[in-house]
Amino acid sequence: MSVQKPVLIREDGRRIDGRRPDEMRPVKIAVGVLKNANGSALVEYGETRVLAAVYGPREALPKYMSMPMRATLRVRYHMAPFSTDERKSPAPTRREIELSKVIREALEAVVFSSLFPRTGIDVFIEVLQADGGTRTAGLTAASIALADAGIPLKDIVIGVAIGKVNGVLVLDINGLEDEYGEADMPVGIAPNLGEIVLFQLNGVLTREEVKVGLDMAFKAAENIYKIAKEALYNKYIKVLEEVKFE
Repeated sequence: MSVQKPVLIREDGRRIDGRRPDEMRPVKIAVGVLKNANGSALVEYGETRVLAAVYGPREALPKYMSMPMRATLRVRYHMAPFSTDERKSPAPTRREIELSKVIREALEAVVFSSLFPRTGIDVFIEVLQADGGTRTAGLTAASIALADAGIPLKDIVIGVAIGKVNGVLVLDINGLEDEYGEADMPVGIAPNLGEIVLFQLNGVLTREEVKVGLDMAFKAAENIYKIAKEALYNKYIKVLEEVKFE
């Protein structure tokens, strides 16, 4: 018995959740949400919610993993058992191990790791609720958590996913679009540097579609970047005000 695919693009050109093709889901960012972490961030792309926590720089354990010239960046991306409709096994999957590596490599491109030789910086990314775009929201959360921890960065990295559904390029795919769409192109962008630090493509896009998709991604990343900076600013302005009035 075949399962009928949902209509992802309506007759009026809107998507299944009512958005325009080039429209992001509502983005919310909170900084410093975990007391015991050196830095933390909660990022929401619509119904996708991801929490990131950073510990370090601190002594690298086990010691044989320490690097004499730079810090060792370790990243764990994990989906909570309750994050999906069907309970997920708490054991790490091959996909989670792969995405941990992909996100680590993206973050290594912006972290000034040479400032902290023989230390470790641990980044934990926990997907609390999954509705598409978990790796890109996770990358954004991890980058902001690093900034919150005071780790020097070349730039904050913003993750955005471009998809293709019913032959139409769309920004920030949700769960149904991810499941039934023809292509998924997650991108990690350092807006101030104008650089791409993560690029993946599942499915097939033409060269022109990739170009148009990247233009959409850069515009979206700039808007998310403003929200991230405002969240960081508000936290530290509050801290300064508390110190001032003590």
